[in-house]
Amino acid sequence: MDREDREERTAAEPLSHDEFERVDMRVGRILSAEPLKKARVPAYKLAVDLGPLGVKKSSARITELYRAEELPGRLVVAVVNFSPRRIAGFLSEVLVLGVGDAEGRVTLLAPDAEVPLGARIY
Repeated sequence: MDREDREERTAAEPLSHDEFERVDMRVGRILSAEPLKKARVPAYKLAVDLGPLGVKKSSARITELYRAEELPGRLVVAVVNFSPRRIAGFLSEVLVLGVGDAEGRVTLLAPDAEVPLGARIY
């Protein structure tokens, strides 16, 4: 059984409400997107405006469903309190969230209405 099969059949280990609240998820708006040329798996380098938290960088494997030129202006949800991670020489400061479709392509998570940039998800 591969990882995707396990993820579909079982939930993650339970965590407390306090543990969940430690994950700081915020709404941002993509300002720019360009290919991350050194990535082993195709990805984009994103600049995400998180309002009072500033503009942060993120690497996102979303090339199968999105063209770089259509991403600026989109609202997204990002985890802002993970440690930065270097990916293919690029420092990714936040994790933009998505979910895999039936074919495993990543679609972005976003609010369905305009909300303030930097608003916390709860």
